[in-house]
Amino acid sequence: MLRIECFADHESASRFTADWMLDSLREAPSLDGAPSPLLCVASGSTPTRAYEFFAESVRRDRDGLASLRVIKLDEWVGLEEGSPGTCEEHLRRVLIEPLKVGDRYLAFQSKPTDPDADCRRISEWLAANGPIDACVLGLGVNGHLGFNEPAAALRPHAHVAALSAASLGHAMVRDTADRPTAGVTLGMADLLQSRRLLVLATGEAKREAVAQLLRGEVRTDFPATFALLHGAAVLAIDRAADPRENR
Repeated sequence: MLRIECFADHESASRFTADWMLDSLREAPSLDGAPSPLLCVASGSTPTRAYEFFAESVRRDRDGLASLRVIKLDEWVGLEEGSPGTCEEHLRRVLIEPLKVGDRYLAFQSKPTDPDADCRRISEWLAANGPIDACVLGLGVNGHLGFNEPAAALRPHAHVAALSAASLGHAMVRDTADRPTAGVTLGMADLLQSRRLLVLATGEAKREAVAQLLRGEVRTDFPATFALLHGAAVLAIDRAADPRENR
C-alpha cells in the first residue's frame, strides 16, 4: 500500500516530510524501556529542506528524541573523506551536527579499505539494533532507492553496488575532482523492514519517475516500485512532479 500526498510546491512537501519524521519517530516503540528511535536518511538536495525543518523542530523540543539514532542510507565509494560531494558532508551539515547526534550516528565510509567489510559492519549493526523506525528516501530518475539500482535482481542487505549512468551524473558528484568508483547502500529488505517509509519526489524532473511508480507494478528494473509492498509507505510529491496534473 502506498499513500500519496501531493502538495503545492517543494516547500510544502518538505514541511510535511519533516512533520512525518517527527510523528513517526515519537510514536516508535521504546528500546529497553527508553525511547531511542532509529532514523534512516538519504542525502541530496531534495530532502535538504525537510531536514532543516526537522532539525529546527527537534532543537525547540527534543521530547522523545533526546536519544535519536541516525543511520545513513548510502555513500559514494572512492571520494576522499571531507569531499563536498560525499553524502557524509551533506548530512553532517544539514542534519547530524544541528541535531548533535554524536556517536548515535552510523555511516558507511566514503573511502573504506574494504567496502565489503564496511557493508558487513553496517549489516551486523542493523541486525542487532534495528529495525529502522522511519526511513526517508529520494526517488531516482531511473527508479533507484539509495544505490539499489535497476537490475535483474536486487540485494536484500547492505552491499557494494555498481553505479548507473544516472547516478554517476548526479549533481552531487558531477563536478567533483575525484570520481566515485561504486556505491554502498542499505538493501531492499533493510528498507522494507522499516516501520514507516517515505519516498520524496519534487520537481518536473521527477515527473516520469513518479508516473512509473504509480503504474502499480513491482519491478526490479525500477526498484522504487518495491515501496508498493510496504504496509505503511507514503509518497510525498509536489504538483510539478505529479503526472496526474494537467499540463
